[in-house]
Amino acid sequence: MYKVIVFVNVEDKEIVKEAMFKAGAGRIGNYEHCCFETEGLGQFRPLDGANPTIGKRNNLEKVKEVRIETVVSDEYITNVLRAMLSAHPYEEPAYDVFKHEIVNF
Repeated sequence: MYKVIVFVNVEDKEIVKEAMFKAGAGRIGNYEHCCFETEGLGQFRPLDGANPTIGKRNNLEKVKEVRIETVVSDEYITNVLRAMLSAHPYEEPAYDVFKHEIVNF
């Protein structure tokens, strides 16, 4: 099991979530489309050679973003990451992938 965390601008969050869910993310027991969202402010400065979706090269940008957290079974992780990257509007999306251990007691 993995935990995948991705940051995306507010306007495109549903597109990214749906792509990930369609690829197998967010399944817990008899539930699907499970995730958690936290809004915040992301910042970045596109450098020379960048092709930014938002902002201009060499200008510091601040964007309202959403942190989306979801779980992914081992068998779906590759497809979920490919779907997330394909649906994400940013040239270089920020995301984390953690191996998640399930403890049954």
